[in-house]
Amino acid sequence: AGLVVRPIVSPTLLSSYCSIPSYYYTSTLLLHYSPFDYNPGPPHNTSNTKMTFSKMKMSYTSEVQLHPLSNYTFGTKDALFERDASVPARFQRMRDEFARIGMRRSVEGVLLVHEHRLPHVLLLQLGTTFFKLPGGELKNGEDEIEGLKRLMYETLGKKDGSKEDWVIGENISNWWRPNFEPPQYPYVPPHVTEPKEHKRLFLITLPEHALFAVPKNYKLVAAPLFELYDNAQGYGPIISSLPQSMSRFNLKYKY
Repeated sequence: AGLVVRPIVSPTLLSSYCSIPSYYYTSTLLLHYSPFDYNPGPPHNTSNTKMTFSKMKMSYTSEVQLHPLSNYTFGTKDALFERDASVPARFQRMRDEFARIGMRRSVEGVLLVHEHRLPHVLLLQLGTTFFKLPGGELKNGEDEIEGLKRLMYETLGKKDGSKEDWVIGENISNWWRPNFEPPQYPYVPPHVTEPKEHKRLFLITLPEHALFAVPKNYKLVAAPLFELYDNAQGYGPIISSLPQSMSRFNLKYKY
């Protein structure tokens, strides 16, 4: 396992211990105002009439600071296996649990870095074609923030048992699974009254420096946003929608 930076065509495997950036974001309220100015000039002299018009605009943006790859070190740890042996087994377990506790809740973390001022998302790669964000299922009644911290530790936590102080940021998207089938949508279809799963994606603020351990049956992939965009065939609908979800943020590149 190690860090992989995915170019447009094929990934390049970096060393097992290499650096990954962190970011943090701050919320900023931006006000832009120019007054409405109407000056008709002297009475009855329409040739001197002057009008300038501008709106007051208010926008709420989050500033996300991205740091270079060299800020973080990644090692390896024991393999992390999926809970279900197959896709049919996963949906059968979902069906059984739905009958007992209702809709499944799951959370995933979005970790942003940059390489040469190009934003990248950190993904876990299993095999040659399967990519996922770190995260997973919440326990029944578990708080989603604490649950995501637990899942991040299980996925990328250090082998010595010490826990990183994962800082969970904004919820950037929501996805619903209407049936016990693979398709998920960023809305609840109008005919669906009982979705089978609700998935929430959160930005995660990384510490300035840290060592993370990647399960040895996974690779850590840094995928540029331009490769994810409109590429559901390669990454699935959720990951390929991240460029649109991230477009509302003001990205700042640090060195």
